Amino acid sequence: MNIGIIGSGGREHSLCFKLRDSKIIDKIYCFPGNAGTSLIAENINIDVSDFENIKKKCEEKKIELIVVGPEKPLVDGIVEYFKDTKIKIFGPNKISSQLEGSKTFTKKLCKEYKIPTAKFEIFSEEKSALKYLSSIKYPMVVKADGLASGKGVYICKNYKEGRLAIGEIFGGRFGKADCVLIEEFLQGEEMSYFIISDGITHKFFQTAQDHKRVGENDTGKNTGGMGAYSPSRLYNSEMNKKINERIIYPTLKGIKELGTNYCGFLYIGLMVVNNEPFLIEFNVRMGDPECQTILPILDTDLGEIILSCCNKKLRDINIKWKTKKSVCIVLCSNGYPDNYQKNIKINQINNIKLNNDEYIFHAGTKIKDGNFLATGGRVLNIVSTTENFRKSKEKSIKILDELDWKEGFFRKDIAYKVT
Repeated sequence: MNIGIIGSGGREHSLCFKLRDSKIIDKIYCFPGNAGTSLIAENINIDVSDFENIKKKCEEKKIELIVVGPEKPLVDGIVEYFKDTKIKIFGPNKISSQLEGSKTFTKKLCKEYKIPTAKFEIFSEEKSALKYLSSIKYPMVVKADGLASGKGVYICKNYKEGRLAIGEIFGGRFGKADCVLIEEFLQGEEMSYFIISDGITHKFFQTAQDHKRVGENDTGKNTGGMGAYSPSRLYNSEMNKKINERIIYPTLKGIKELGTNYCGFLYIGLMVVNNEPFLIEFNVRMGDPECQTILPILDTDLGEIILSCCNKKLRDINIKWKTKKSVCIVLCSNGYPDNYQKNIKINQINNIKLNNDEYIFHAGTKIKDGNFLATGGRVLNIVSTTENFRKSKEKSIKILDELDWKEGFFRKDIAYKVT
């Protein structure tokens, strides 16, 4: 069958790369894709929000299955848009996508179904939020309610930082803000936990640890992700049981009681405090760069897994994983996550020779006149898998050193807790 992948980042390139090896897939198309996807698929330059033209192109190219990479098309209802067509689409519907699209929706769900999470308050106006700030303990967390590309979270050490965060959110930095969320700060260690669901059955889809902060030792501004490793060092059978019983089962039950079922990837962002998991956030798709970190250690045909979900037959699939350790390091443009230059040539990329279990996934790139150009803040994802984290990290850094891209930077301490 022909398959379409919606999105243009490192996540979508890694999906392309893994689906290329599927025995059920003939050709892959990307909407709009990037320089990396163009090497293994056909890019079609259509905006991910242009559902009508995506549909027309799918019919023209005889695409039978669509995989939605980013969150915005899901939150905007792309699944419903394709509901009455013959084209299968993999991802949660608009109701389910509120788990990521609205943090207040998720917090209210947590309260109703007793899902462990940080204590919180919701404010619909700046004045009342600022008044609350003057009465609480610090540090605390301020969050934008809607989609913010992983950047709408502020950890505030004092009132001044909290006031700035609230001002930026209500000031429209992440789009129109109807409300803001203020949470207690949980001191622990983060873990990204993934499942895949067909609306009837859900199965484990690996763990990872993401590094969000731009600076070494997890300092500086939040980003879309500077790197990740998989599997998480916190994962074990006892933790798995707690996560499912306390968070996943009640969440899926809550979605069902809203009159629908969850189908797609679900990212459960956790803070583990004294060996107890607390929900920090949901994402209604694979993480980025966690996806790039996880897919290289998947040992089952990804195309068959996704098709089984669309056909409500996930129960028949046995998802297997390699025993290797995976480390992904993100190469960013100088200035990210603030201002950075675009259309900068990546000179050495054609000279890099990759060994087995080494990968370069493109994120913000394009090809022009035969040259690879950086077009985004996060440019490339360098992934290595070996028998241990230290070796994987060393191999990824070696590739980055060979690239020697002076216009970019990367964190050299990714996976520092396991290396």
